[in-house]
Amino acid sequence: MKKPVVSNSAPEPVAGPDTDRRGADRYRTVWRIAKVKRDGDVGLWRVRNMSDRGMMLAADVPIAVGEQLEVALSDAVVVKGKVVWSEGGRCGVSFDEEVDVADVLKRLAAEQRASGYRQPRLPVHTEAQVITDEGTSKIELVDLSQSGAGYVHEGHLEVGKEVELVLASGIRRKAIVRWSKSGRGGLWLTQPLDRADLESIRRFQN
Repeated sequence: MKKPVVSNSAPEPVAGPDTDRRGADRYRTVWRIAKVKRDGDVGLWRVRNMSDRGMMLAADVPIAVGEQLEVALSDAVVVKGKVVWSEGGRCGVSFDEEVDVADVLKRLAAEQRASGYRQPRLPVHTEAQVITDEGTSKIELVDLSQSGAGYVHEGHLEVGKEVELVLASGIRRKAIVRWSKSGRGGLWLTQPLDRADLESIRRFQN
């Protein structure tokens, strides 16, 4: 990550709905999910575009101008910045420190090709239910992504078993037990969660 460039010229604007598009070639279109931390909340938001000095994010939760965000594009690639505009389910973030966006995108692409890659996950601590042919049992969810869930369970769920996951918010999804060991396990959601379901951890807090 590069240090911010000190200059007497006006800073490059963060691309927004009313931005002069003469500088559009400096922005890279990016379609990926990032884990966004802000005061008292964490959520998975969509990255729309990114430049050396800022990015555009999409989320339907309320976002205030001036908010400080920590955006984890992956476990190893994290940027910080401030919201400079917010409108219609999108917001612009100006980075605290300038980045080399070309290098960042190369690193993210390499991580995604590597074995063991998994989607960004939302850390949660909430009860949920698992329904099987044998009945209903309680589990504690520890993380969530659009297509996966990690859990803690006092019993044992057989790997490969088809289940129905019922979240505290009432959301229901079909899933398959992907792994299970020593009271912990992971589910693969055959019906992925909607992106909006994961924009704020608050909806999963009991």
